[in-house]
Amino acid sequence: MSKSHEQASVRWLMLAILFIARTTVGFQFQSVAALGPVMVTELSIDYATLGTLVGLYMLPGVLLAIPGGVLGQRFGDKRVSLIGLGLMILGGFIVAAGATPLAVGFGRVVSGTGAVLLNILLTKMVTDWFARREIVLAMALLVSSWPVGIGLALLVMPPLAAALSTAVALSLTALASTGALLLLFYYRPPVAAPAGGTSFQLALSAREWSLCILSGMVWGLFNVAYAALLVFGPAFLIAGGNSAPAAAAAVSLVSWVVLVSLPLGGYLAQRLNAPNLLMGACFAALALIAAALAMGMPPVLACALFGLVAGPPCGLIMAMPGEVLTARNRAAGMGVFYTCYYLGMTALIPLAGALRDATKDPATPLWFAAATLVGAALALAGVRLIQRRAEVSPVVRGA
Repeated sequence: MSKSHEQASVRWLMLAILFIARTTVGFQFQSVAALGPVMVTELSIDYATLGTLVGLYMLPGVLLAIPGGVLGQRFGDKRVSLIGLGLMILGGFIVAAGATPLAVGFGRVVSGTGAVLLNILLTKMVTDWFARREIVLAMALLVSSWPVGIGLALLVMPPLAAALSTAVALSLTALASTGALLLLFYYRPPVAAPAGGTSFQLALSAREWSLCILSGMVWGLFNVAYAALLVFGPAFLIAGGNSAPAAAAAVSLVSWVVLVSLPLGGYLAQRLNAPNLLMGACFAALALIAAALAMGMPPVLACALFGLVAGPPCGLIMAMPGEVLTARNRAAGMGVFYTCYYLGMTALIPLAGALRDATKDPATPLWFAAATLVGAALALAGVRLIQRRAEVSPVVRGA
């Protein structure tokens, strides 16, 4: 085997390890939403509170995303990622043992703190391995770990909770230990990766700040739309006469279909060399599908189409920060990117639940999802406007 082929195989092996570690984040995030109707009954809460419990998982990212990136820059990606996985395991057990909304919320914050560290640094680690080499496809594959975890939660959690108990089902989030073991014993950074610093620094240029913020807004608003369908879609379908298992199975189609559309979409994005057109078209199509589902489109068809169209933009969006960040600023810059993402997820998912309660209409979160996709398109336009003014072509064109 030639040296270049050996390096390529190692690169994809490292991506597989990071993929497994990040799958546990999607599984843990969706664990509460997957048991939404059960938890509303058992904890005596409304849907706004359920949305808050879901959103609390993202709350630490609002304050800790930038410090988390700086910590990784200072102490090393692998070390800080392992701390994140440990916090996810601890928080998962707190949620499983929680008998009140306050206890469950505290556990979500603890586990969400670990997820913040993991999300930022795994993305940075993939960028280190794939910079200038299949970066869009690699990011698409990394992102696909999220729907894998979400889809597993939607399929496994409800029947397990019905057969045993809600606490037993929630304890499954301790599967994060699998990712911790793989990361601990098998992951290594690329030789060319920048070494950890000796001080805490956040030395982004003004241009890096503005483009990371706008890119983070694109990713955040896109994910709010995706999460709104996953969190509130089952309740919408149940209100329309579907059984709880049938509703969960239909909504899980989004995650299962996106598993295929993410890598294929990443490959297609690199081949087409038209990132703006592809992202804009997908945002518009997703908004129309969400609106059509709210107006009575068959749920299986709508959810399958949503998953199909949601895949292609992901790798392109996640590659955007790498277009403008220098190697030494990747960890800190990813923190800025993820701060915007976490702000959107923390604030807007509870807002979707509150609007659902205020209107008494189960379809309201779907209309909300359509609106956030319009916002994502506007943020993307802002990114490209700044890049055009600086006469900088996106790196993705040569990826």
